Amino acid sequence: MFNVRLNLSRKKRYYALAALAAGCLVAGMMAKAHFAAPAIEPENLTLVRTQVIQAANSGQGYAYAGEVRGRYESQLAFQVTGKIIKRNIELGSIVSAGDVLMQIDAKDIQQTVNSSSAQVYSAQSQLKLAESNLNRYRQLLDSGAVSRAQYDQYANAYDAAVAAVQQAAAQHAQSANQLDYSLLKADQAGVVAAITAEAGQVVSAGQVVVTVVRDGEREIEINVPENRLEELKNAGQLKVTLWALPGVTLDGKVREIAPMADPATRTFKVRVSLLNPPTAVKLGMTATVALSDGDARPVITIPLAALYQTGDTPAVWVVKNDILALRSIQTGSFGDGTIQVLAGLQPGDRIVTAGVHKLKEGQRVKTAGDAL
Repeated sequence: MFNVRLNLSRKKRYYALAALAAGCLVAGMMAKAHFAAPAIEPENLTLVRTQVIQAANSGQGYAYAGEVRGRYESQLAFQVTGKIIKRNIELGSIVSAGDVLMQIDAKDIQQTVNSSSAQVYSAQSQLKLAESNLNRYRQLLDSGAVSRAQYDQYANAYDAAVAAVQQAAAQHAQSANQLDYSLLKADQAGVVAAITAEAGQVVSAGQVVVTVVRDGEREIEINVPENRLEELKNAGQLKVTLWALPGVTLDGKVREIAPMADPATRTFKVRVSLLNPPTAVKLGMTATVALSDGDARPVITIPLAALYQTGDTPAVWVVKNDILALRSIQTGSFGDGTIQVLAGLQPGDRIVTAGVHKLKEGQRVKTAGDAL
């Protein structure tokens, strides 16, 4: 009986010790888990589209399309209204001063000339009658047969007849001029550059029908927006290339700038003189006028989507070592979905080109993109 109780007591102590050991083990594991370093979870980085800026090959210059024109151009028109019955020229015809270019129907004008000529003859007849009467009454006045008042009436009639002759002669000269105006003549030697009327067409006085370019200097006419006028005025020599003459580059200089903008295009017409042009330069050729500025610096162009506006200062996100930094820039002119950067960026900088308003300073990102 005593042995049975002793065995039970030993079993209790054993279980108690086992439970204590298990409790210590669990407590130790819990303490280890509590004081152990937390597991490192992978960082979720934002993927951004970027582009690397490369050195620009062209400087900050501008080119303008134009056309070869003559410095002196005469836009000719009839001085009377009528129907064109004859055209003696074609485009490109060489004309001399006094050549008849076109002719209008002068039948009505000829009738006016005939009428004025008849009026001259009538006035001259009246003058002869008035002169005879005046001489006759002068003799009667000397003999005392008529009074001085009667003589003055015939003297006044003679003066009126003289004036009538002068008036009729002036009208006849005017109608004769109108007859001469029915012939459109070249006022100088040159080449026909434009014809805007054809035989059979009724034209009004002053309507331009022919353009004659005088032989001599050749120029390039271009259209320039108002924000480029000052730059063009300060430019030295201009470089002119012609599409029809590949490999030929000519020197040009601004000769004149229109004082007012064209009401339709809102651009200013500029004439560029060609310095020593070759004979191969013909009227109407397509030309390109480029500013030749040796001090022009390279200009970087970025997409508009890369622009981040903070107040009045434009900026872009620059990525370096996968960390974002906001950098202020100086912008230039706008292009087709692009904008020029004049200062603030260098070749080799990597910038964010999309989603710029969802980023923040110092943020770590993953990059993807191409060269710019």
